[in-house]
Amino acid sequence: MSEEVLIEEQLKNNIFLTTVDAVYNWGRKGSVWPVMFGLACCAIEMIGAASARYDFSRFGMEVMRASPRQADLMIVAGTVVHKMAPQVLRIYDQMPEPKYVLAMGTCATSGGPFPGYAVLQGIDEILPVDVYVPGCPPRPEALMQGFMKLHEDIMKQSIKTVSWYQKEEPA
Repeated sequence: MSEEVLIEEQLKNNIFLTTVDAVYNWGRKGSVWPVMFGLACCAIEMIGAASARYDFSRFGMEVMRASPRQADLMIVAGTVVHKMAPQVLRIYDQMPEPKYVLAMGTCATSGGPFPGYAVLQGIDEILPVDVYVPGCPPRPEALMQGFMKLHEDIMKQSIKTVSWYQKEEPA
């Protein structure tokens, strides 16, 4: 009898209950790799957020990829002109799924102080934006808050919506 009680006590301490969604999203949240992509003055603040003082590597983002094929977060930092828009879209299209977009700064979110014909009035005209970080330029702390918001959004997702999980119907 005492042996059964001992086994039950051990089971109470060693059972870990979770969902596949929670484990999958926790892994993705801790390994978001941004693509190096700076267009204007906001890029300097993005580089500052990677420095030792702010250190966004604690979020699992220390690998700033030069290739979009190895990245899953595009940080659009700065002014996007119409001439540059096809290249931005090409980089986004080359990123694997799931992919996220963070619009950093007033220029990326709304065109900034450039209401002219040459400047895109917000990157959301050509890309689906997940997180907006306001400011001109936003401080590294604001970018960190944007990362935390993105992590919250990732943790709310379900594995059922991932493209590779979808079951194809037989032909």
